[in-house]
Amino acid sequence: MNKRSFLKYLAAFGIGGTVFPAKSKAFSFEKLNWESADIWEQIRAGYRIKQDYLNFENGYYCFLPEEILEKYIGHIREVNYQASFYMRGVQVANKAKSAAALAELVGADPEELVLTRNTTESLDLIISGFPWTPGDEAVFSNQDYGSMQSMFELASKRWGIKTVKVDIPMHPQSDEEIVEVYRKAISPKTKLIMVPHIVNITGHILPVRKIADMAHSLGVDVMLDGAHAVGHFTFNMHELDCDYYGSSLHKWLSVPLGAGLLYVKKDKISKIQPLLAPFDLGLKTIGYLNHIGTHPAATDLTVLDSIAFQNRIGSKRKEERLRFIQKYWSDQVRNYPGIKVNTPIEPERCCGIGNVWVEKYTPADMGKVLMEKYKIFTAPIDGAGVKGVRVSPNIYTSTADCDQLVKALKEMADS
Repeated sequence: MNKRSFLKYLAAFGIGGTVFPAKSKAFSFEKLNWESADIWEQIRAGYRIKQDYLNFENGYYCFLPEEILEKYIGHIREVNYQASFYMRGVQVANKAKSAAALAELVGADPEELVLTRNTTESLDLIISGFPWTPGDEAVFSNQDYGSMQSMFELASKRWGIKTVKVDIPMHPQSDEEIVEVYRKAISPKTKLIMVPHIVNITGHILPVRKIADMAHSLGVDVMLDGAHAVGHFTFNMHELDCDYYGSSLHKWLSVPLGAGLLYVKKDKISKIQPLLAPFDLGLKTIGYLNHIGTHPAATDLTVLDSIAFQNRIGSKRKEERLRFIQKYWSDQVRNYPGIKVNTPIEPERCCGIGNVWVEKYTPADMGKVLMEKYKIFTAPIDGAGVKGVRVSPNIYTSTADCDQLVKALKEMADS
């Protein structure tokens, strides 16, 4: 479902209006009891949760916990207070501090990572700046994010490259089965492959290091789409051994809208031409690729607050909670008659995102019934061989919320 259709879907249920619920209960990390059985209920208290429906669509944008929201508002006020003095004085240095903290979080060198506005900007920059020549080939999957596929098609029109699409098996028997899909698509003319670190529509985590090793052995560069990875599950960028990586921080890291990252391996930086020209065309650092003009500086500052929030919870602890929540609901319906789960069952192949289809419904109708009858908000998916709704909870999601989802799915299958 594209964004325009999705907005019509929301409008049909009157979701477009703004209603502000009461503030959440008092929350502070100092008061948390990590040994308590209700630790996640304590953390849930730090979010201002809309009561009109159950939000199982955090994959597009996970709203900020109140602690981060207040700090973000404070940054907006401070930048506004200092005005041009801030923008001309310390903006660049502060953005670099945020990028360095982010590099530490994902296991990259600060010289290899910059803040962007989202994954699309990051990966479009690589696709548009790659040194293409007519006849070159690019490989990606039908399950990749739509706008990224469109950017490759645009590159095809601009530079005469050939695009080759593959289908990722939803329930592979082994890592090698997935690696082989990409290997078969590579030819002597292939210059770049794009691989989702986690498939956005199914939540399938791919064996990206094995894919990268295979592609590099054939002289092919590797670009990973990690839109849903940062802040979701733990990984080390250097261990992935990709050449380029893009992610959005407004999803699982809970940074305000308008923040993403671009990673480029050091020896590849000079290979890419910038999307927007920097002041200094002779610049040799990754900053050469990062000139976007004036942008909201308060968002850059809040990256540090979001990382601090993530670290106080613990990245591994958060990953384990998200995987538990996903499997808590999906395992209950995985073998239920009339229901198909499109997310792999193996814990190493999945985390917080799941996709489920009640087979008697179209995905659009399934999403409509879930919202209209059960007040459960999901994202209908109908394309690339995937039918169902994407279910993406977050750490504030309770097992009671999941119980309502399971009950609704079984009722829909039985009706």
